[in-house]
Amino acid sequence: MKGKVFIDTNLWIYLYSNEKKGFAIKSLVDEHFQDVTVSVQVVGELFHVLTRKELKDKKEARQLARELTKNFKVVDISQESTVRAMDICLKYDYAYWDSLIIASALESRCSILYTEDMQDGQSIESRLRIKNPFRQEMP
Repeated sequence: MKGKVFIDTNLWIYLYSNEKKGFAIKSLVDEHFQDVTVSVQVVGELFHVLTRKELKDKKEARQLARELTKNFKVVDISQESTVRAMDICLKYDYAYWDSLIIASALESRCSILYTEDMQDGQSIESRLRIKNPFRQEMP
């Protein structure tokens, strides 16, 4: 069994906006399909960005967000997540919203957080590895 993975909003945007990078994300999602976790923050950000950047109309964006919630585990943001995010922000110097993504991934017991917005290869609390799916691993 592979570990649970958390996929950040920016990668879903690539997938649903039909950008070139979306093909790589589709492969990533397919590879980890049973183990993907997202948070309500990711679902909301996905809808917001798709509509704000006019990549999808509101009905299409809503449908994609609903499909995300039907196909993958979605975790809520709790008071504990919020406080943990502040601690992560202070310790690792990430922006609050990125720290909340990290907190959600940790609380979901994910071993990998896929994103291109944070430090590739960084380990958080010795339990979560940040991985940029577009960076080539060095042999």
